[in-house]
Amino acid sequence: MERLSGLDAAFLSLESPVDHMHVMAVAILDPSDVPGGFNAPTMRRLVGERLSRIPPFRRRLVEVPFNLHHPLWVEDPDFDLEYHVRQVAVIAPGGERELASLVGEISSRQLDRTRPLWQFWIVEGLADGNVALVAKMHHSAIDGASGVDVLAQLVDLEPTPLAAEEELAPWRPDRVPTDVEMILGSVVSIARRPEQIARAGVNLGKGLLRLGQSALDGAMSGAAAPFTAPRLPWNTSITPHRKVAFSTISLSDVKLVKDAFGLTVNDVVLAVVAGALRIYLADIDALPDKPLVAVVPTNVRTPNTKGVMGNVVSAMFASLPAEQADPVKRLALVAESMGQAKQTQSDLGGTILGEWAEVATAPILSSGIRLYRRFSERMRPIYNLVVSNVPGPPVPVYMAGARVVSLVPMGPVFDGAGLNITVLSYMDRVDVGFMACRETVPSLWSLAEAVPAAMEELLEAARGSSGVAASSTAEVDLTGLEEVGTNDEESSLTPLPSLPT
Repeated sequence: MERLSGLDAAFLSLESPVDHMHVMAVAILDPSDVPGGFNAPTMRRLVGERLSRIPPFRRRLVEVPFNLHHPLWVEDPDFDLEYHVRQVAVIAPGGERELASLVGEISSRQLDRTRPLWQFWIVEGLADGNVALVAKMHHSAIDGASGVDVLAQLVDLEPTPLAAEEELAPWRPDRVPTDVEMILGSVVSIARRPEQIARAGVNLGKGLLRLGQSALDGAMSGAAAPFTAPRLPWNTSITPHRKVAFSTISLSDVKLVKDAFGLTVNDVVLAVVAGALRIYLADIDALPDKPLVAVVPTNVRTPNTKGVMGNVVSAMFASLPAEQADPVKRLALVAESMGQAKQTQSDLGGTILGEWAEVATAPILSSGIRLYRRFSERMRPIYNLVVSNVPGPPVPVYMAGARVVSLVPMGPVFDGAGLNITVLSYMDRVDVGFMACRETVPSLWSLAEAVPAAMEELLEAARGSSGVAASSTAEVDLTGLEEVGTNDEESSLTPLPSLPT
């Protein structure tokens, strides 16, 4: 049993009937070498053999009475693996769009807080004979980095799965504490809160002084900031309905552009996103004349917290100059903005967000969210969208003998910012997952289809600037991304009689 951190608890407080705080991923699996095929029983066996490596899978929430303190994780006495691993079929013809429609429907449903906060869906019926694994897990349990850690426990580097390991100690469910026990435990923790608030206040004051000095030195001129974002079609109230789309580009191409201009992989990826947004917004006659503002989550784990589940993150505000027609200037502006954002985070300290989340209670967070929602239509958006980059495996991996073909991540959207773009590298792929409010971004596939065009713009510029041949054969270091850290179709959810509710 353990108490949620302040950041983990914040993702619970952010959840509402329209704000679903789960993260998603779609893994395409090639089952051709798996005896008997890959199905839900296959996945249940794999998860069952490795449960001891993935603590969040057997933990459920217990709320503290009166929201006195952050909730508790307890080892679920009623854990039911069959409930969490399900099987479903996608509608014909089983293409990418039919799969995305299914994933959008799954994402439109919140997880049941009376059970461990995750689900796996095994999807049959894909046109190419592959199988999809749709993973869904609450953000209170994982962030991008810990999500990759969960993946690492479920995959192997060879087609032959590792032999099942015996647990070092038999798993035992927790006794759920009584209300009186939780209240008493919370009182002890609350007694330390003044010290925590004082420490957070001192650290914030020091950070603001450093940030002020950077501003005086001219290092922050034109830096992206909250409440400076132009209003876009998805910067409005959202519904519970989600729409999903996918895109992919080559990591070799991304690194070719990086090397040509002497920047980083993240700079190039953000510039590709900015270029795709420019194409999309111009097509719907909504292109603003000033930069978009993106929230870019950052992984702030130290050597001491590496491997820790839950959220160890901060966030930066970055400009996406979609109004800039020249792709090279757009890339340079992105790089400049990211440099300023990193300076801001360095000045403030990467732990500031976590420190203040630790002392903020659920009622305070909920009240702030309700206040913002009430007045959000009368003010500029805090930001336009979330863009998250997560490094994935640089080598092929296998799941219960099935080769993983691709990995597409998707993050949550928020009321007032109904678009999330999450990027993950795998081998020489950079897969881009789009999650959006269905009603505010109805033509989401048009945005996804703009990604390769935006990449090609930068490739042409890189070839022109460095004399690189049109078909690059340069050796590329496939080390993944540096994390800086995410027409109404017919219903694609084919009912199965045994599908758990």
